Amino acid sequence: MKAGSGDQGSPPCFLRFPRPVRVVSGAEAELKCVVLGEPPPIVVWEKGGQQLAASERLSFPADGAEHGLLLSGALPTDAGVYVCRARNAAGEAYAAAAVTVLEPPAPESEPQPAERPLPPPGAGEGAPVFLAGPRSQWVLRGAQVVLTCQVGGLPAPALYWEKDGMALDEVWDSGHFTLEPGRAEGGQGVSLALRILAARLPDSGVYVCHARNAHGHAQAGALLQVHQPPENPPEDPDEAPKPVVEPLKCAPKTFWVNEGKHAKFRCYVMGKPEPEIEWHWEGRPLLSDRRRLMYRDRDGGFVLKVLYCQAKDRGLYVCAARNSAGQTLSAVQLHVKEPRLRFTRPLQDVEGREHGIAVLECKVPNSRIPTAWFREDQRLLPCRKYEQIEEGTVRRLIIHRLKADDDGVYLCEMRGRVRTVANVTVKGPILKRLPRKLDVLEGENAVLLVETQEAGVEGRWSRDGEDLPATCQSSSGHMHALVLPGVTREDAGEVTFSLGNSRTTTLLRVKCVKHSPPGPPVLAEMFKGHKNTVLLTWKPPEPAPETPFIYRLERQEVGSEDWIQCFSIEKAGAVEVPGDCVPSEGDYRFRVCTVSEHGRSPHVVFHGSAHLVPTARLVAGLEDVQVYDGEDAVFSLDLSTIIQGTWFLNGEELKSHEPEGQVEPGALRYRIEQKGLQHRLLLRAVQHQHSGALVGFSCPGVQDSAALTIQESPVHILSPEDKVSLTFTTSERVVLTCELSRVDFPACWYKDGQEVEESESLVVKMDGRKHRLILPAAEVRDSGEFECRTEGVSAFFSVTVRDPPVHILDPQEHVFVHAITSECVMLTCEVDREDAPVYWYKDGQEVEESDFVVLEKEGPHHRLVLPAAQPPDGGEFQCVAGDERAYFTVTITDVSSWIVYPSGKVYVAAVRLERVVLTCELCRPWAEVRWTKDGEEVVESPALLLQKEDTVRRLVLPAVQLEDSGEYLCEIDDESASFTVTVTEPPVRIIYPRDEMTLIAVSLECVVLRCELSRQDAPVRWYKDGLEVEESEALVLESDGPHHRLVLPAAQPEQGGEFVCDAGDDSAFFTVTITAPPEKIVHPAARSLDLQFAALGRVELRCEVAPAGSQVRWYKDGLEVEASDTLLLGAEGPVRTLTLPHAQPEDAGEYVCETRDEAVTFNVSVAEPPVQFLAPEASPAPLCVAPGEPVVLSCEVSRAGALVFWSHNGSPVQEREGLEFQAEGPRRILRIQAAELTHAGLYTCQSGTAPGAPSLSFTVQVAEPPQAKLVSELTPLTVHEGDDATFRCEVSPPDAEVTWLRNGAVVTPGPQLEIGEHGMSRTLTVRGCQLNDAGTVTARAGGTATSARLHVRETELLFLRRLQDMRAEEGQDVCLEVETGRVGAAGAVRWLRAGGPLPHDSRMSVAQDGHVYRLFIHGVVLADQGTYGCESHHDRTLARLSVRPKQLRVLRPLEDMTIIEGGSATFQLELSQEGVAGEWAQGGVRLQPGPKCHVHAEGRTHRLVLSSLGPADSGCVSFTVDSLRCAARLTVREAPVTIVRGLQDLEVTEGDTATLECELSQALADVTWEKDGCLLTPSPRLRLQALGTRRLLQLRRCSPLDAGTYSCAVGAARAGPVRLVVHERNVSVLSELRSVRAREGDGATFECTVSEVETTGSWELGGRQLRPGGHVRIRQEGKKHILVLSELRPEDAGEVRFQAGPAQSVAQLEVEALPLQMCRRPPREKTVLVGRRAVLEVTVSRSGGHVCWLREGVELCPGDKYELRSHGPTHSLVIHDVRPEDQGTYSCQAGQDSAHTRLLVEGFSLPPDSGPHLSLLNAPLVP
Repeated sequence: MKAGSGDQGSPPCFLRFPRPVRVVSGAEAELKCVVLGEPPPIVVWEKGGQQLAASERLSFPADGAEHGLLLSGALPTDAGVYVCRARNAAGEAYAAAAVTVLEPPAPESEPQPAERPLPPPGAGEGAPVFLAGPRSQWVLRGAQVVLTCQVGGLPAPALYWEKDGMALDEVWDSGHFTLEPGRAEGGQGVSLALRILAARLPDSGVYVCHARNAHGHAQAGALLQVHQPPENPPEDPDEAPKPVVEPLKCAPKTFWVNEGKHAKFRCYVMGKPEPEIEWHWEGRPLLSDRRRLMYRDRDGGFVLKVLYCQAKDRGLYVCAARNSAGQTLSAVQLHVKEPRLRFTRPLQDVEGREHGIAVLECKVPNSRIPTAWFREDQRLLPCRKYEQIEEGTVRRLIIHRLKADDDGVYLCEMRGRVRTVANVTVKGPILKRLPRKLDVLEGENAVLLVETQEAGVEGRWSRDGEDLPATCQSSSGHMHALVLPGVTREDAGEVTFSLGNSRTTTLLRVKCVKHSPPGPPVLAEMFKGHKNTVLLTWKPPEPAPETPFIYRLERQEVGSEDWIQCFSIEKAGAVEVPGDCVPSEGDYRFRVCTVSEHGRSPHVVFHGSAHLVPTARLVAGLEDVQVYDGEDAVFSLDLSTIIQGTWFLNGEELKSHEPEGQVEPGALRYRIEQKGLQHRLLLRAVQHQHSGALVGFSCPGVQDSAALTIQESPVHILSPEDKVSLTFTTSERVVLTCELSRVDFPACWYKDGQEVEESESLVVKMDGRKHRLILPAAEVRDSGEFECRTEGVSAFFSVTVRDPPVHILDPQEHVFVHAITSECVMLTCEVDREDAPVYWYKDGQEVEESDFVVLEKEGPHHRLVLPAAQPPDGGEFQCVAGDERAYFTVTITDVSSWIVYPSGKVYVAAVRLERVVLTCELCRPWAEVRWTKDGEEVVESPALLLQKEDTVRRLVLPAVQLEDSGEYLCEIDDESASFTVTVTEPPVRIIYPRDEMTLIAVSLECVVLRCELSRQDAPVRWYKDGLEVEESEALVLESDGPHHRLVLPAAQPEQGGEFVCDAGDDSAFFTVTITAPPEKIVHPAARSLDLQFAALGRVELRCEVAPAGSQVRWYKDGLEVEASDTLLLGAEGPVRTLTLPHAQPEDAGEYVCETRDEAVTFNVSVAEPPVQFLAPEASPAPLCVAPGEPVVLSCEVSRAGALVFWSHNGSPVQEREGLEFQAEGPRRILRIQAAELTHAGLYTCQSGTAPGAPSLSFTVQVAEPPQAKLVSELTPLTVHEGDDATFRCEVSPPDAEVTWLRNGAVVTPGPQLEIGEHGMSRTLTVRGCQLNDAGTVTARAGGTATSARLHVRETELLFLRRLQDMRAEEGQDVCLEVETGRVGAAGAVRWLRAGGPLPHDSRMSVAQDGHVYRLFIHGVVLADQGTYGCESHHDRTLARLSVRPKQLRVLRPLEDMTIIEGGSATFQLELSQEGVAGEWAQGGVRLQPGPKCHVHAEGRTHRLVLSSLGPADSGCVSFTVDSLRCAARLTVREAPVTIVRGLQDLEVTEGDTATLECELSQALADVTWEKDGCLLTPSPRLRLQALGTRRLLQLRRCSPLDAGTYSCAVGAARAGPVRLVVHERNVSVLSELRSVRAREGDGATFECTVSEVETTGSWELGGRQLRPGGHVRIRQEGKKHILVLSELRPEDAGEVRFQAGPAQSVAQLEVEALPLQMCRRPPREKTVLVGRRAVLEVTVSRSGGHVCWLREGVELCPGDKYELRSHGPTHSLVIHDVRPEDQGTYSCQAGQDSAHTRLLVEGFSLPPDSGPHLSLLNAPLVP
């Protein structure tokens, strides 16, 4: 990926950061990250600020953008923070991760049951500990499940179970489970077993056992999964599975989703017992897999999520819920919207073995479409693991080194988020891997499942490399579960399941309930003292945080960027930071923040900084120093920490803030240095009188001293210190000086090792310490090495005497020389001295004399001669004389080649009879040439002309023929110019037709296509629809001279199309359309017929067409029909038929027979057959029924829509109440709800009203009513108190009377007793049953009776609102409250304490208010603390009451005080209790009573009096008692900072440095600088410094803009203003410019010398600024400024000006123009064809010269006819569209030179009617 702008690229960016790693010592640790950038960044790993290097245990694997750090055999010393730093040209980025190395666990033997970690009786109490946790189980529906846990702890903990975070009684009925308490094995601890009697599907979930006692809480969980038993498979394997859900009664909802997106379905179901949920797709049950996830969300909804939807996922999705009370359904229809742009070949699911490879491949529509690969939602980058290949439209992903975690869904995505999806299955020991990540809310349960290939194997669960406890792990068969109940933030991390070499990993993320971090502290202040301490105070945040918090204090050394934690404290107030808390002496800043379990507040920085000094100890002390007189003495010592100290000399303190100084003015100078732990004192040039001086050093905790001893020093040379090299010219005075350390000490002089002798030309002198050697007039022979020697030490002087410098007199400027081949070139240089040596150089190499280069000398004149110059001899020549040089640029033009044009081979293409001219231009006009054709010399004739004009040679072919083609050569000496001439016939043209022709003919007509050409013998080819035609009987080709024909004697429709007559260079186009004759329907003549047929008869529709071969189509009701067994289509000659062998009524309709041009319509109707009775075939037997019984008469007719009529005993039957008619398809039914005697008789069903219509009869007989009797018995009932009870029985006949009795008494209906009757059913309902309603219920009907027993159970008294834990302060009132489901009787609820009844205490009382029961405790005491309970016969609830002691409070706190130095301060506070003893502290140090400190305590008032206070006493004063602390601030003011020495006015020169300085009374004060009232800030030119009490402002490279008034301010004190004056630097011209006169094409050099070296100048020529480049060169050599102009032109003449500041110099440049001449002339005669263009060209001697073109003496102007061109020295005249009138003489004038050309115009044409002709007017001419 590339980003950024321009060429800078993009800085590194981390796509994946390294994760922290925890490993056991000796294991392997690996950090990985992915970083991108452009250019690719360089990645290094660091630890502790040091870059890591590869070693045997440390390597840095890299794979594309993925970088890693691999540490083998990790050791405890390898633990720490590792930083990955990525850097490129665009920027830098870094990421860090911690590596923790754990010690391996010590091997422990398996503890025996008696050795379990339980405290023995009487050994003390402890929190609950799980001895055995529950085990995860996988069971089938209906099985019994037992979950058991065993817990130890004292006192014995209370155990209870939860399912998915809910109490069991909130989820299930009490009859579904039982709890079985018991004792743990061995008798130590308790156990609680949960038994589920018959597991149901909703019972699946996480079960957690909680153990709680007064010392803590523990929990352990297990997973239970209940599966549906497998059903019996169908006998027929091909039989489709039967739908398991009933059909929907209404249309489902519709849901649309784009392909590749997720679809999420959620249904919320309620019911008791909890319903079982099943998901179905298209009637088939769904199971969870990679792309179909089924789960239950936190709101209780059931969710089905289909990932990355594909077209095959569309269909009906149903959520089916059922329980014992019934079932319900919810459905949705899923539609998958496919994108327009699709993969031409989608991905396919693949399988691979672990450690193998998997290949995914797809195709995109276009090879230029970019794609990206994903594993689910993670983008895959190309690397060794994921190899991505693009081959045309194929996209391929190869996954190497397959692991279990590679199993999943992979996607290939192109633009528009168009995706193709496939599953990758990794076969290995692990079948079902962990999810990529798992998000769990804090406090919820986390469950991880893994399925292995083999059953009973043992896997390993770990988190961040550390094994997880066995109590949360379970295995059963192939399944392995990890259950983490009530997760916390500490449980988050990378969880791994390992099985051999196979492993699967998930990222467990614990999402915490978002809490706001605490607020920052307020009123943070810093107080500095003189005791090497700093006092920091602050107030608690407002508002105070709800959770416990601490304060974290951090420090930062001034100048550093790192903050380091000092310590943490729990209470606000004051903290004194001593110097021992810092590692080294320095200025430190501090900041504080608030930290709680919910985060950290922003930091609050204390204003200012404090200077702290750590306590030091002496590592290497001072030692006595013995030196020679005049030498430097160095004293040094090493300390254990970095700290500043003070040096003393003879008891006098040396100023440490000044690195260099002196004890007294003119006395001993010293220098103080400190490098890390070492301190040094340097005493410079000590004298003998300093011998015996005592040097001391002092700092906090260290004092040391040493003595200085000085000896008489040996003589040594003070100057020069090193060898001196001097250069002089002859006759100059030479003085060599050597200074010794002792006065009048003898010394000797030597030259080249020999002692010198004094003479007139060499004088030796001694003056005190100085010894001199003088040469009054030096000569060249005086050069050599001189030595001044004394007592083993020497000073050396290297003297060089040279002759005076040589000067070049001529030339003074750069010389440019132009010559042609073989010319003689001479370069001349004149020097000011004849004997001066001169050297010649060419292109930087010294020139040696030879036959081609001659060096000459004549007095001061020196010459370099090139007798016969050649092009390689050109270049830059230099004549060097001493330090001066003369420059010559020589250019040699190569004219050795005779042929100037053409330079290469020329190809000429012409048509027959065209004029061809071959031109060759030579460099000399007198040269002779030889023309040849195909190797033979040509002979001039009327058909071949040879012309010669100046330097131009021509061969002219006036009318070229085909045989003139060939290769022509123009030869001269060893050179030749080649022309290849190709002559072709003129192109063939089509005269007729000129435009495309369209012909339309009828079938069998004769079609003739004609084409006329411009030439008779031209070949012609005919094409039809792009294919060449072949002559046949149906197609004839004819040719007659230029006329060509294509004939179709009897055209057919298929012969139509596009015909082309191709004559090579031209083509004619014909479009031929041949239509067929019309197809007509001859019979029937009418176009619409109405036909009627009988049912089941034969129907035939007939048409006759012409011609006989016409095709027809048959249609019925607008739709084309197809032949079948029931519909036959026939064709015989011109007859076309449609036949229906057995017509049905539904065959009626509109039939159409259609040809291409006509159609006929048949309206067919089919009569229906009479209705018949199909069943029963005969009248049934008589039907006998009893009164009240239903009667059903049924028959079946032959047609479903037929009408029937019912009659009873000959009379029509009308539908009424109790008698109804029904029609179900062909069935007809008469239904009598309850038969009566009147219903007996003969019933007839007739199919119509016409006489003789088919009919069917039924005989019905009704018997007499039977006697009443009970058909069913009563059932005994058991109900709860308050519920309804309903007894039910049935009687016969339905209208029989029933009598109800209760306990033998007849029942009278009323509000509580209801009697119901419905048909044969009779009911008795008892409303709101009470306990006294129990008894016997009896029902009597006729002579029969039945009885049943009613039992009424008492209702359970349960708690709806349970007790809650409470906290109270000693002395408060407490109320414990519960609420029941119903109002209980008196004494139904009782209160408990510690498991027993409440003690008799007047402070305790109980009350009842309906459903609410309360326990009041007035004025609680500490003894009331404990567990309280409330119980009924059916329920129990417990809660804990915690009582905390009464808190001590401050009634009147301490107040801050500010006093003046020397005064006293009184602090006073009042508490809420008397007799409390507390402690006073100042700055964190406990105060003891003394002369300056007085402590008083009277009742609840405490007082502190401090006297004789100084600034060091400022700080925090606090009073502490128990956990209560109160503090206030004491501030002692001191004198303000003043300015001891003010600023002084200053004057500087432009470009120099200005320094303003003042001195303060204190060293730690901050000052501000102003200029002209504006605040100054540091910049590259402006530096603000603080040296102890001195404050400096340095301004570099001053300019006039820096002048003004400056001032310095500190607090209320101010220094200044003072004035800074900047004087302009005076620049003058020492050497003026000299005017130059030069010829055109030569160069000119201007030099100017100014008085200052660092001066910038500018050059102007003719008023315009000159810039270096091209013909202008500008350079500066010290004070000299040089301008070199080359290749001068006349327009360059003018004034040359040089300006440097106010100084300037002016000179004139004169350029002598050379006369303009013609180097190349146009031809004297030029022939051009009519309509073409003519070009006349001339080359002049220089560019920019003016050229004038004339015709017959009249100057030509540019326009449409004439075009004037100019390119450098070449000028052209272009005459467009030449006409005969353009013929004449054209002239070219250049200066005084001119040239003339005669223009001839040729061209001819034929009359229009002269037949075929050839035109040459537009034929191209190729030179």
